[in-house]
Amino acid sequence: MAETALVRGAEIHHSHRDVNGGWLRPAVFGAMDGLVSNVALISGIAAAAGRHSHVVVITGLAGLLAGAFSMAVGEWTSVHSQTELVKSEIEKEQRELMRNSVAEQRELAGLYRHRGLSAALADQVAAEFSRNPELLWRIHVREELGVDPDNLPSPYVAAGSSLVSFATGAFVPLAPYAFGASQLWISLVLAAVALIFLGAAVARFTERPLWLGSVRQLGLGVAAAGITYGVGSLFGVGLS
Repeated sequence: MAETALVRGAEIHHSHRDVNGGWLRPAVFGAMDGLVSNVALISGIAAAAGRHSHVVVITGLAGLLAGAFSMAVGEWTSVHSQTELVKSEIEKEQRELMRNSVAEQRELAGLYRHRGLSAALADQVAAEFSRNPELLWRIHVREELGVDPDNLPSPYVAAGSSLVSFATGAFVPLAPYAFGASQLWISLVLAAVALIFLGAAVARFTERPLWLGSVRQLGLGVAAAGITYGVGSLFGVGLS
């Protein structure tokens, strides 16, 4: 009875979020990049073009489209290349297991000894795993490459997440001008609110202080917009 109670007391049931699915990083990076880059672009153009809001709309829309598709292509290429590299290494490991299974079993036992198992137990575990070829190559890939071969990130998910999130973030500072406004401060206020909420959302997901995420993202956005606004004012073209 005491043993049963001890085992039950040691049980901890919890779940983990998907951190390898290939969507979080491009989605977060895309939204932040779209918001910060387009508010900076719009600030610079608004400072240079004065009250010619149509110039701001055209430039902001061009920045949205160019940035979104550029991000999507970049993410697809990056994740696809990484996945192809991992698959190539998996095939190499599978060939080695077929060609020299004894040496691979010794290598696996060595890995377990390095992790703290006794020599006898490490040999026993490696021998047990070696009985199942489909399980064996997956264990070697996880131990040697540090990746889960059954949960590789999708380049299509990464590209789609990046495209949608960048476009969404980039549209925030563009929205007031698109709907007829001509004052830059409206876009700046809207972008600041979005940065605060987006920074807090990311901090909440990663279990960091909400205020830290908000302040950090707001500071980066203010710095980017301030620099480009200054450059735009300095090189104002006086469009007519």
